[in-house]
Amino acid sequence: MSAMEQITLPIGGMTCAACQHHVEVALREVPGVGSAEVNLLANKAMVTYDPAAVRLEALLGAVAEAGYEASLPAEDAGEAVSEDREPHLKLRAGLALAAAVVAMVVSMSLMGGGGASAGVARWFLLVLTVAVMGFVSPQTYSRAWSAARYGSTNMNTLVAIGTLAAFGYSLAATAFPGAFERVGLAPDVYFEAVVFILAFLLLGSVLDARARRRATDALRGFAGLRPETALLVRDGVEREVGLAEVLAGDLVTVRAGDRVPVDGVVIGGRSAVDQSLLTGESVPVMRSVGDEVIGGTINLDGPLTVRATNVGAAGVLAQMQRLLEQAQTSRAPMQRMADRASAVFVPVVLGLAAATFLVWMGVGGFGVRMLPRAVSAAVAVLVIACPCAMGLAVPAAVTVAIGRAAQRGTLIKGGEALERLARVDVIGLDKTGTLTVGEPRIVGVRFADGISEAEGQRFLEIAAGLEARVNHPLARAVVRYVGGSVDIDDVAVEPGMGVSGSVGGLRVVLGNDAMLAEAGVRVAEPGARATLVHLAVDGKHVLTLQAEDVVRDSAALALGELRGLGVAVHMLTGDRVEAAASVAGELGIVGDAVHAGLLPAGKMEFIRAMQGAGHRVAMAGDGTNDAAALAQADAGFAIGSGTDLAREAGDIVLMSPSGSLALTAIPDAIRLARRAVRTMKQNLWWATIYNILGLPVAAGVLYPHFHVLLSPVLASAAMALSSTSVLVNSLRLRRFQ
Repeated sequence: MSAMEQITLPIGGMTCAACQHHVEVALREVPGVGSAEVNLLANKAMVTYDPAAVRLEALLGAVAEAGYEASLPAEDAGEAVSEDREPHLKLRAGLALAAAVVAMVVSMSLMGGGGASAGVARWFLLVLTVAVMGFVSPQTYSRAWSAARYGSTNMNTLVAIGTLAAFGYSLAATAFPGAFERVGLAPDVYFEAVVFILAFLLLGSVLDARARRRATDALRGFAGLRPETALLVRDGVEREVGLAEVLAGDLVTVRAGDRVPVDGVVIGGRSAVDQSLLTGESVPVMRSVGDEVIGGTINLDGPLTVRATNVGAAGVLAQMQRLLEQAQTSRAPMQRMADRASAVFVPVVLGLAAATFLVWMGVGGFGVRMLPRAVSAAVAVLVIACPCAMGLAVPAAVTVAIGRAAQRGTLIKGGEALERLARVDVIGLDKTGTLTVGEPRIVGVRFADGISEAEGQRFLEIAAGLEARVNHPLARAVVRYVGGSVDIDDVAVEPGMGVSGSVGGLRVVLGNDAMLAEAGVRVAEPGARATLVHLAVDGKHVLTLQAEDVVRDSAALALGELRGLGVAVHMLTGDRVEAAASVAGELGIVGDAVHAGLLPAGKMEFIRAMQGAGHRVAMAGDGTNDAAALAQADAGFAIGSGTDLAREAGDIVLMSPSGSLALTAIPDAIRLARRAVRTMKQNLWWATIYNILGLPVAAGVLYPHFHVLLSPVLASAAMALSSTSVLVNSLRLRRFQ
């Protein structure tokens, strides 16, 4: 089997959780599809499939067979559809509400009794209702019919059956009023109820569309960060070109006030750059020759000349958009309960409506005098039911929370990661690059006895040559300190320990105590509080480099906030005990919470042991040596500048460049996750209680004791507002600070 691929398909025609379920089932049943997750909020389906076994046309056909529309993805297509639909919805809702007011006024004239005027009024209402059903809200019936053709049901099924039942009864009363009068029934009509039901349905759709658009503002905001053109410099000539024409290695000019078009390295100029929308940094950062810049950020002061490194889909902004979209489409575990309920919701409501009709008819001994009340109660049951609220309860909160986190420079990779993060009660923090700035400097070097100055310089260059092959803050510090280097052969990196190789036929090993011990070289540096890097040549210790790092300004505050959230803090580091103790003492991490000398496997084992004791464990590290621990953790925070985001092992990526990282982003993310989960539970409870209470009231359970009977008009208003209330509650997460 070939490698699986992912595609996100725009889906049309979905109105409720039942629709979402039907589309998912249809896609999963296509041979070669590994998984399919549908986002009702964004009207998109994320499908994992085997390209060798599945043609994209088969996916589109499966959705069409289920009674919905699907299309191949096009850039910004989803946003365009969303923006185009709302004005039409507003117009249709306005027309329907105006027609409903007219219908209500005309219906009031019927309360006075019969006569010729009553007959004219009924026929006028009939024509008005047909116009609303056929021209203002035809999708309700076409979508219900499409679902019925393929043996499925959705919210449109409930509304269509309810309004058609009321319309059919009213049509009979209008066409044959005498027949009603002969059996003792007044020829009452429910045309105004039909029009009001459709008007409230459209009004609810307008409110939903607006709330959904606000819920997905973050994703749309990232799309808006990308400029359409760039000032390309070729052969000394500067010209404006479309962004697609810029290739890796090209030079571009970024004027003051312009957005940086692509990821790149500054080769000329110096300016402050605003990265707040991408990394959450509140203060602009200074960028000069040799510094990296990210596409989509704003150049504030002076012109910069930038050599493009990552363009198109490889850029940080494009990766963030892709990850954010996937995260917002992913399914949270809490949604499974809602999915199970939604799968059977509409058939259960149809059965309840039928039972309501029969019970009301039975109250009168199945006499025709109870027919109007039976019809009214059954219609109320059909239109008050709202599977939308149940279907939107979890994804609305997930979408808004993940979008808000992204605006603050934190990428949370999906609803499952969000839920796991909310339950965290223990966190392991890497030292170098996480608790410290991650840019250590070499503060001293000690050579073994008998090493001459010339030999010492040669050994330093060997050390730099080895470290030049390693992407680690300590390795970069060694390279900067030495300046020059020699080429090393047969380089092998031992994560968390060091690096080895050969030069001039000699075996060279550079690393910590454990690395040299493994090579059979004993090094003793008792009591040293600095981080030590040893070099052994041909089995002999020749030098030791001493490195010091600076604790982050935000570290102490972040650890205090974590403890305030009830999260136990542990330091996990591969560094020596003395160096770890120095940082731990400065941050108030004491006793058993300091774990030094750990290899990557040791960090993973610590997390596994804590999980075995019943804890939910988070891990924060640089995503390289800590990859195994990040993957094992319930919630892994990957610290990085944002490059290669899709390959990060963590569930959460802190986008701030490591030098300016605010560790308070970690407790902030936990707080946001807990508030999001609380919002999900509120939404689910609201949707459940709404239907549990609303359906019996609509059926008439209060009538025997309180003579309260819910009219179809009030039922439709309640239905329209139910899903909107869930969305509005979720939108409160946008204000999270």
